[in-house]
Amino acid sequence: MDVAALELEVPVRTVLAPGDKSEAMVRLLTCGSVDDGKSTLIGRLLWDAAGVTDDQRAAILHASHNRAVNGERIDFSLLLDGLQAEREQGITIDIAWRYFETARRRFVIIDSPGHEQYTRNMATGASHADVAILLIDARHGVKRQTRRHAAICDLVGIKKVILAVNKMDLIGWSEARYRAIEADFRALAGNFAFAEIATIPVAALTGANVVARSAEMPWYLGPTLLDYLERVDPKAETADAPFRMPVQLVLRASGDFRGYSGTVTSGAIRAGDRVVDARTGLSATLRRITTMDGDRPFAGKGDAVTLVLDTDLDISRGAVLSELKRRPVNADVIEARLVWLSEQPFDPEAGYLLRTATDLTPVTSMSVSALVDFETLAATQAHQCGVNDIADCRILLGRSTALDLFADLPLTGNFVLVSAIDGATVAGGVVTWVQTGAATVGDHVLVLNREKLAGLCADLGDSPADSAEFARRAQEVAILLRSAGVPVLIETDQ
Repeated sequence: MDVAALELEVPVRTVLAPGDKSEAMVRLLTCGSVDDGKSTLIGRLLWDAAGVTDDQRAAILHASHNRAVNGERIDFSLLLDGLQAEREQGITIDIAWRYFETARRRFVIIDSPGHEQYTRNMATGASHADVAILLIDARHGVKRQTRRHAAICDLVGIKKVILAVNKMDLIGWSEARYRAIEADFRALAGNFAFAEIATIPVAALTGANVVARSAEMPWYLGPTLLDYLERVDPKAETADAPFRMPVQLVLRASGDFRGYSGTVTSGAIRAGDRVVDARTGLSATLRRITTMDGDRPFAGKGDAVTLVLDTDLDISRGAVLSELKRRPVNADVIEARLVWLSEQPFDPEAGYLLRTATDLTPVTSMSVSALVDFETLAATQAHQCGVNDIADCRILLGRSTALDLFADLPLTGNFVLVSAIDGATVAGGVVTWVQTGAATVGDHVLVLNREKLAGLCADLGDSPADSAEFARRAQEVAILLRSAGVPVLIETDQ
């Protein structure tokens, strides 16, 4: 694993001209075990880095019983813990989002809960982040929840991690203790694919090494937390990534206008380029790239656009437009690593749907092969999983779906599993292996389609809503048949 040096030379902080911000906004996740001080650390960062307005400062001082700044402590966590239950219990429950900027860069801070009960909220926040701050209480070191959070950060593709060893003031600013925790974490991180790890000793309450350098830790020669955040490069995608755009909507207007709308998830496209629908193999030349503000010659990652082609392709929502040479895999079977989010454990007889960026695909069968052991971080053989477990599984899809490996293209290589009964999200995962051409359906497998379910679905038409309802009803039937031991495949309308 190619990891950044332990202590980077402290950069000279310069104030940039107005509007001359760093090119990329940083989406920053804070995570770690409960009571390690995540909300306090971010509150202190906001307080010291001018991320708090005067009226907010007054409100926090009042909520902290009007204690003076240089007297008893201010409760900096109040800047993040907004729910009444959070303030009463002194823990983070829901994800807190805060936006702030310094003279050098703009930030989105995602403060996630540390309690094991709210791991699903942490996983949700991690899926939006570029960089993670993983806090460890210097008194306690690496915990089981620390290992779980590190595994989830790796699972969702976060490549850059800051280990903030907090509460250094409570261990007498001990360098030996800090070095021991750092060594433990780097050994732990060897199990993951982090590209860059920085370790910083901090004391959130006093502000040591958060924005200002600490006089109590002269042995630490690296950057403060803010110094590091202002210089880290959040970009993870390669510059020559292949073009992908999941189709969200097919637009038709007066005349012969037909456009395919969506958000570019990777790569870039220009007028005149050839594009192909990965699932059908239909291709065309891009004639126009249009937006609400008019036409443009170019579209890149993150741009919401409508593509007008020189040929009308018979595709709909859920299709993935890509470049000709480097296409997604038209997958029938996938292997994935996922975090189980539902209180209801995995049930092989239940019906699930696999939701990608704009597509919803029925799951014909699913099996769990291993769970991550949070003590050893090794995959151990298993066939069941429950809430907060990280599991390896194999999923057979009811129809081919355009997917990429998560390691190559995260935004078209991730998914969530939802219940076919009520649509509730049960798991979130990433694609680790794909296969095209599922095993041939023989006489021993019952295929459910419109013809076989004609009576049950007689009231359904051909609209997207009716197609989705057909898939839901077919899954209900499949659940009953599977419980009776009948192998079932679902043939959807798409």
